Amino acid sequence: MNIKQIENRYYMHTYNRNNLVVKKAKDQFIWDIYKNRYLDFFSGIGVCGVGHSNKNVIKAIKTQLKKFIHISNLYYAPIQIKLAKLLTRKIFSNAKIFFSNSGAEANECAIKLTRKWGALNPSKNGNRYEIICFNNSFHGRTMSTLSATGQNKFHNYFKPLQDKFVFAEINKINSVIKLINEKTVAIMIEPIQGEGGIIVSEKSFLKELRKICNNENLILIFDEVQCGIGRTGKFYAFENYDIIPDIVTVAKSLANGLPLGATIASERCAETFVYGDHGSTFGGNPISCASAVAVLKIMNTKFLNNSLKIAKYFRKKLEDLKNKHSIIKEIRGVGLMLGIDLDINNGQKIVELCMNNGLIINCTHETVIRFLPPLIITKEDVNYAVKILDKVLADVTF
Repeated sequence: MNIKQIENRYYMHTYNRNNLVVKKAKDQFIWDIYKNRYLDFFSGIGVCGVGHSNKNVIKAIKTQLKKFIHISNLYYAPIQIKLAKLLTRKIFSNAKIFFSNSGAEANECAIKLTRKWGALNPSKNGNRYEIICFNNSFHGRTMSTLSATGQNKFHNYFKPLQDKFVFAEINKINSVIKLINEKTVAIMIEPIQGEGGIIVSEKSFLKELRKICNNENLILIFDEVQCGIGRTGKFYAFENYDIIPDIVTVAKSLANGLPLGATIASERCAETFVYGDHGSTFGGNPISCASAVAVLKIMNTKFLNNSLKIAKYFRKKLEDLKNKHSIIKEIRGVGLMLGIDLDINNGQKIVELCMNNGLIINCTHETVIRFLPPLIITKEDVNYAVKILDKVLADVTF
C-alpha cells in the first residue's frame, strides 16, 4: 500500500488532504517525495513565520533537548519563565501568562478566566457570564471554542453547544450594543478573521469596543491565534489599532511549528485564577518554549518592518492581478495575511492548479484564496507566486 492507502486505513478522516507527500521543508520552500519544489505561501496555516527549519530555531531546540524535554508544571523551568517575560513585556508591564498547547486551548483559557472574573465581579442581579462573539468568527474546535465560533458549518452534529455565547456583526457597533445586558461579561473578537475569509476589523470599530468595555466594565478579548506574532507587520495585531485588549491569545507561529499557545491577560484579569483553577500537563513545554524564544529574537523591529515592506509589494501585485482578471472581486487583509475574494464558489480548484504549478496556497470560505506565507519571503518570491496565479487565473475554466 502507498502512504495514502495506509493513511486511509489508520487515520480518522478529518482532513481533506491535498495531493502532496512532503519529504522536506526549508525556509519558504517544500519538496515532495518526487523532488518537486514548491513555494510555500501558506506556511502550515500561518505557523512557520520565520521559515521552515529555521537554523536559529533548530539550534535553540537542540540546546534545550540536551537539558531536559519535560518536567511538568509542578517545577520551575527557566526557559518557560524567560518566554513569559518576553511576551508579557510586549503588551503591558503587569500582564501575566498561561501557556497551553494550541490556539483552541489558549481561547479555552480566556473563556474560563473571563467566566470566573464575571462570577467575582457580578452585576446587581448575579453572575455575569455571557460573551459577545461575532458572526463568521473561528475560535477553535473544542466545545467551548466551537460554541464561541460564529459559523454554523462547524456546528453540524455537535449540538447542543454550550450556551451564553451571542453573536454580533463585525464592524457594526450597534449590533454589539444591542446585545449588552446585565449578564454580559466580555467581548471576544479576532481583529482579522482568518477562517472567516480575511475580514479586517475597522480601527474605529475596535476603538469603540474598547470604549464600551471600559464604560460597561467588560473584558475585551483579542483572539490573535492567526493574526498575531508578526503576521500583520506588528508583533501583536492590536498594535495596528492603538488600543490594548484585556486578554490576548496567541499560538500558531509562536513556536514556529511546535505546539504552543499562550493566554496573556492584564493584572485585573490574571489575578482571578488561583491554584487549581486551570492547568495543562504539556502546556509551556520546554522545547516549545525554547523555539518560541528563538522566534522572538528573530522577530525584531527590522525583521517586521521588512516583512511589512514585502507585504505592501505583494498587495500591489495582487491589485494588479485584480485589474487583469474579472474573477477577482476584492483584495483584503493586513501585512502578510492577505486574501483574494473570488467571484466563484470553488476556490479550491485554484489552490489545486497553483500547487500543480509549484505554489502552495489555501482556500477558505469557499471563495477566498488565503495567503499566509513565511515572513521571510522576498520580492522574487512574490513575483514567482503572482506569475503562477496569473497563469492559473487565465487558464482556469469552471
